[in-house]
Amino acid sequence: MKRELQGHYITISTVGEEARAFVPAPLPPKPPIEWTPDLRNKFDQALLTLGRLDSISTFLPDISLFLYMYVRKEAVLSSMIEGTQSSLSDLLLFELDMEPGVPLDDVREVSNYVAALDHGLKRLAEGFPLSLRLIKEMHGVLLSKVRGSNQTPGEFRRTQNWIGGTRPGNAAFVPPPAEQVQECMGKLELFLHDQPEPTPALLKVALAHVRFETIHPFLDGNGRLGRLLITLLLCEQKMLREPMLYLSVFFKTHRQYYYELLNEIRLSGNWEAWLDFFAEAVITTANQAVDTAKHLIDLAAEDCDKIGGLGRAAASTLRVHRVLMERPITTSGWLVEKTGITPATVNKCLEHLERLGIVRELTSRMRNRLFSYTGYVEIMNQGTELPG
Repeated sequence: MKRELQGHYITISTVGEEARAFVPAPLPPKPPIEWTPDLRNKFDQALLTLGRLDSISTFLPDISLFLYMYVRKEAVLSSMIEGTQSSLSDLLLFELDMEPGVPLDDVREVSNYVAALDHGLKRLAEGFPLSLRLIKEMHGVLLSKVRGSNQTPGEFRRTQNWIGGTRPGNAAFVPPPAEQVQECMGKLELFLHDQPEPTPALLKVALAHVRFETIHPFLDGNGRLGRLLITLLLCEQKMLREPMLYLSVFFKTHRQYYYELLNEIRLSGNWEAWLDFFAEAVITTANQAVDTAKHLIDLAAEDCDKIGGLGRAAASTLRVHRVLMERPITTSGWLVEKTGITPATVNKCLEHLERLGIVRELTSRMRNRLFSYTGYVEIMNQGTELPG
């Protein structure tokens, strides 16, 4: 099949020199995707693994406990790709109003990522449509009170941006001129609403991600928001009941290839190579998420058995343990507040948990001591040591 450029170039003049900006053609692609048997099988496999991941959300004893940490893990990873230095522990300390071990700006960026996803999912649950307005709202949350907050949060850009290089003239890629952003995003919104024709859900997510990154509609935060939208779309399209799939690690691990594939689409319309890569990302990441959930279920069951042997102290210690699954790094004061148990009893429970090797104290002070559910944090930390 003859391949063709998936858009057109416009010569722009900026900072005293000319450059070529790329304006993408509307979706769906023309000519249509060539579904080879291999590509079809890959997409079928991706759909199966997504279904398996979705079903595990019904088996988890308390899905909210798992999601609280899982969403935060993704926030850390997605922000790492942009050069932010914040660990999962730093984020949890920040949320407890305690000093993280990294610059506050870094950890606030990660916290905003969680808030932006929460905002998007909450709006969808209220019946608000997935729209440009919602995308702008999420962007406003993402860039609130952090570096980049001077880059017009919640507004499409009014000036030219570029990717790679020091100026448009030597950039690796120059997105559409600012005056074309609204129209390009409007066409993307129509595509998301199945106009001019319906598109299968997973294919829609894969195509929309590329288009969003190509338009690069904001001055800052496009990478993070583009990855967030994958999860949001999967939930909006009812492919996942809960936000349990995140592709940041896969994209980071294969970063160079990821950029090459995006470029290939623009230059030659090779959507098939991208779709193969995207399906592989879904399969790998969904399987990892299932494994993580299983490890956490096993850990919780094992620790509950240990606690069960405490006799009379077991009931209150199990309550403290359950709350630790929600916040695996927390203070004794927070545990008192969440369980409704007296401070003296909570401290006794923590002593039992320390003796059983379930919990470790991170501070050595008398008041508002900090504790870590070490096994839980270790499982969640797997994969946060990103390859370079």
